[in-house]
Amino acid sequence: MNIKIVVIGAGEVGFNLVKALSKEKFEITVIDIKEEKCQRITNSMDVKGIVGDGASQRVLQQIDMSKIDYLLALTRIDEVNLVAARSAYEMGAKKIICRLRNTEYSHENAIITPAQFGINHVVYPEKAAKKDIEHLIRQTSAVDLQEFRDGKINMVGIKIDHSSPLIGRSVTNVELSNPYTPHKLAFLIRDNISFIPEKDTVYNKDDIGYFIGKSKYIPDIQKMAGKPAFKVKKIMILGAGKIGRLLANSLQSDYNVRIVENNYEKAKRIGKSLTDTLILQANGLDIDFLNSENIQETDCFIAATENEQTNILASLLVKHYGVKQVILHITTTNYFRAVRRIGVDAVVSKNISAVNEVLKLIRTDQEELPISRFEDLDVETVELKVSSESKYLRKKQSIDKIPKELCVAVIVRQDEIIIPNSYSEIIMDDELLIITKEEYIPIAEKLFQ
Repeated sequence: MNIKIVVIGAGEVGFNLVKALSKEKFEITVIDIKEEKCQRITNSMDVKGIVGDGASQRVLQQIDMSKIDYLLALTRIDEVNLVAARSAYEMGAKKIICRLRNTEYSHENAIITPAQFGINHVVYPEKAAKKDIEHLIRQTSAVDLQEFRDGKINMVGIKIDHSSPLIGRSVTNVELSNPYTPHKLAFLIRDNISFIPEKDTVYNKDDIGYFIGKSKYIPDIQKMAGKPAFKVKKIMILGAGKIGRLLANSLQSDYNVRIVENNYEKAKRIGKSLTDTLILQANGLDIDFLNSENIQETDCFIAATENEQTNILASLLVKHYGVKQVILHITTTNYFRAVRRIGVDAVVSKNISAVNEVLKLIRTDQEELPISRFEDLDVETVELKVSSESKYLRKKQSIDKIPKELCVAVIVRQDEIIIPNSYSEIIMDDELLIITKEEYIPIAEKLFQ
């Protein structure tokens, strides 16, 4: 039986979510008040489009909500999403996921809560982006960081610079040469294309390698790749928008934090709430200002204004001045892969963070396997337990004969975490963390379950 999904809002989040979901056997209906946004989706994907206000009962009544498995309210306007969610709940939608910008609804003493609107899960894009950026600050030299098993296992993305000792060496050679730094190269991004490497794959300059290891070994993995972590003390945040304020509030007790905001009224207003953060009212693209603030002594610069052109230009400017870690936030997801290559250390998008969160919720609901999709990376992680009746055990296969489309990155055996090598054994009831492409997930299931 096909899963039926209604998506309200065809902006960046809605479009990218539908793009991912449309690859699977879901019946999708998209509602947006702008006809051109509906056409953009319906012309490129096999989905139904309705032009109208997603908060309108008249519009929602065009759909039999009692048959809808997921109602996803993803517009940029909180009030529209809340009204749409409540209406869909009253009309019988089975599960409701809502995007909200205002974090007041999640406060402990909130008068109005998402549950009162029938909402099962709330996605806060700005909070998701803030979390991703904070991980990068606390794990410097990485372009990306993902956690598994309550943070005991990390997947870290590292750009292979011209000075990296990995260049010209094979995956196997690097693993054998670093026996005290257990790691697994899960996948590579080369020329904006991600792929699962083979044993004889050779590291190239400008590759982005995604390494998996126990969290305690991540600094050693970074050092191995020629990008050792460094201690961050001074942080400058460009833009006092939602992300900038959330970051400053979270970081100000541990770091020397400065926010640069061009708008005088906004700078004055946030200065009252961020008492341990220095608020500077200035143009972050002003070279004289940057020089006066000794920008070259800044350890981490985060470009988080609501204008992504400003963010891109500011990031390039401060990187030229020698800032050690430059993190760029963008909203237009089409830019995501291109800006990775312009010289900044890491790129984060609140929209991609939100898409990944919703996808994970839907996929985990619908699959017996816990699956995490990273839409910006075009790979998925699958967690499964090895069955005694599995093809792998029945045929007494070895780990080096596993199909090349699958990377067995971690084996968990009775709470022991094992980063496998070519001699590792896989036994009954082992829990595996596998990295692969979406289309190869069935191969993993057939092999181990």
